Amino acid sequence: MSTSFKKQQLLIITFFLALGLSAQKSFKQKSFPMTSEHWIPKTDNVEFMTYKSTKAVKSSNDDDFEIVLKDMDFSVGTIEFDVELKGRGFPGIHFHLDEGTGNSEFFYLRYFGALNPFSRTTLQYAAFMDGVNLWDITDEYQAGAALTEGRWNHIKLVISENQMEAYVNDMERAALKVPVLEGLTKTGKISLNGDVIYANFKVIPNEIEDMAHGIGYDPTYNDPNYLRNWEVQEPIAFATGKDIMKQNDNAPFAIIDPTYFNSTKKWSTVTAKHRGIINLTEVFGATEEGQRRLTWLKTKITSDSDQQKLIKMGFSDEVWVFINGQPVHQNKNYYGSPGMKAPRGRCTIENTSFTLPLQQGENEILVGVSNYFFGWGIVARVDDTSGLQF
Repeated sequence: MSTSFKKQQLLIITFFLALGLSAQKSFKQKSFPMTSEHWIPKTDNVEFMTYKSTKAVKSSNDDDFEIVLKDMDFSVGTIEFDVELKGRGFPGIHFHLDEGTGNSEFFYLRYFGALNPFSRTTLQYAAFMDGVNLWDITDEYQAGAALTEGRWNHIKLVISENQMEAYVNDMERAALKVPVLEGLTKTGKISLNGDVIYANFKVIPNEIEDMAHGIGYDPTYNDPNYLRNWEVQEPIAFATGKDIMKQNDNAPFAIIDPTYFNSTKKWSTVTAKHRGIINLTEVFGATEEGQRRLTWLKTKITSDSDQQKLIKMGFSDEVWVFINGQPVHQNKNYYGSPGMKAPRGRCTIENTSFTLPLQQGENEILVGVSNYFFGWGIVARVDDTSGLQF
């Protein structure tokens, strides 16, 4: 073997070793002790202290507090921290936080004094859009976990460009897997909130273990029965207690009050994304607190004959459904009310079902949707698509 060839091999080996060292450096752990040097208080009840021999932070008055990590924009990597449960509530972490728009990704715990590792509502991921927590339209992203009282619970979040895995105490098995981060931001600040004690916070940028960067599996992807393509109108004010229907003086049935619906108003195309849901908060932003809004969606179904088809629908908060101008279904899904739909007022395909009386040819499906509380949207699936096109 020639001397020049050996030198070439040595150069190649040195090059790849340098690449490896560079990659290792990019995974360097960064620790952020709970002090004012690293964290900005966003509420006036933040108490930095030494607790159990480590720098920690808690609420000074048993109300929720919030702190934001200084001088770091986080995109992908691993976040770890300890949390000790203290007061009841929903303590959690925002990442990819844009404080100007109120957009972020949010992972949080639910603690109300009774810890049950088999309770599916212990953990949840939800996107924040325009400051709105979309917990009520992301039922799929909940899980149970074995939390403890009186000592640290260790949390690890592994976050790629589009996915997340959350580990809680058990670092071998993810407690919650999120195949699609549904927020609007891909990088941003990190914040912590709640009436708990936080400590031992660290970030390992770019370390995502064996997680893929791409979007994960959508359980509705292979299902052609979902109604995914709609048109939608800009929402209008819709006062509490009002109904879109009014009595028709010329016939013994109700009609849509023209105060609340104008078919000639501009329609825009909207398409369901992951999980088959039309996320109206993403389209229209937040409903002002204490207010109620109404929007209209429409789509078309072509049938080869006169027939009836079962449709399942998830919605938040209230729907009115019409086919070819005739009312076929009305329902409410107000969280906390006696009539809220399973599962506990969240928007899922389990909320309601009804029959569509389809005519031969083209049929217009018109849906009114109202919102006053957190996120809003609909998801709809035809049970049997034989003889249909949409």
